[in-house]
Amino acid sequence: MTVIPKPASTVILIDDISRVYLTKRPKTMKFLGGFYVFPGGTVEQADNIVENKYIMNCVPHDVFSGAHYVAAARELFEEVGVFLGTTSEGVPIQIPENTADEYRQLLINREISFLDILKYEGCLLDFEKLQYFGNRLTPKGSPFRFDTRFFLARLPKGQSPKPDSHEIADAFWITPEDALLSHQKGELSMVSPTVVSLRTLLDHQKGAPLMMPERQKK
Repeated sequence: MTVIPKPASTVILIDDISRVYLTKRPKTMKFLGGFYVFPGGTVEQADNIVENKYIMNCVPHDVFSGAHYVAAARELFEEVGVFLGTTSEGVPIQIPENTADEYRQLLINREISFLDILKYEGCLLDFEKLQYFGNRLTPKGSPFRFDTRFFLARLPKGQSPKPDSHEIADAFWITPEDALLSHQKGELSMVSPTVVSLRTLLDHQKGAPLMMPERQKK
């Protein structure tokens, strides 16, 4: 029986010198264990807050719901501690480290939602902080299948990634070009969507549109 794909989001975090933040999944993980990927995960019911007053610039998408944006922001915060919440003027919110650590643990335990954090901090999630640039569908036959939307996010000023040690075995900043070269040399294990997203970003830095090639056939 074919597994029904779960909706998911992935975020490429990029800094002010065009490096991306690449993470390695622990080898013990059932899905893509030992592979280098970007922060991301499945869309959850609690991510459906697109009509909420804590969301800015929510423009309906023809293909997928705004919950993908919320999931992207939540997973980015859960996995590497980067928070995309802003004031109504678009100024990034700085959450004290100890408080951020508490929030992240509560999110991982599913004791709070990303909306709860926005409420507690009195801030907003601006969808324009996440630039959508394509999707990929896990092929039929895989025991784990995801319909994943890919987003690009700039590292907010004053923040630095702090990877979660349970979900991430290694993490570092690297240019898309160097990441692709390391993959070609067999130094970094990556699946096709990661490679395609890196190539898309590299092409974009050279002047091409920021959009992945037409999605693979189901």
